[in-house]
Amino acid sequence: QVRLVESGGGLVQAGGSLILSCTVSGSAFSISAMGWYRQAPGRQRELVAKITSVGRSNYADSVKGRFTITRDIVKNTVYLQMNSLKPEDTAVYYCNAAHAWGDDWGQGTQVTVSS
Repeated sequence: QVRLVESGGGLVQAGGSLILSCTVSGSAFSISAMGWYRQAPGRQRELVAKITSVGRSNYADSVKGRFTITRDIVKNTVYLQMNSLKPEDTAVYYCNAAHAWGDDWGQGTQVTVSS
């Protein structure tokens, strides 16, 4: 099991940018992929972006071209650069670590985009 600590959420105007960070502590060798998910009020949690242990990434259609997921292996940190933010991006964003036996989650960080 690993511990995931997110940071970087906040309030931003539409069209603005934010960068989220997720730092992993613990035994990270078993992680097969890291991802960012989000959950808006009254909606299900959805995948935003994911990056595998070999560096392959994929994105939700709604964020393609606007969001970028990257990782710093030395710092054990995954980032989500969010540009051209829209009010519909407002949600709690969760960091996820996928293992063969299940997932670990961060505590979540609020992102609010005002119109």
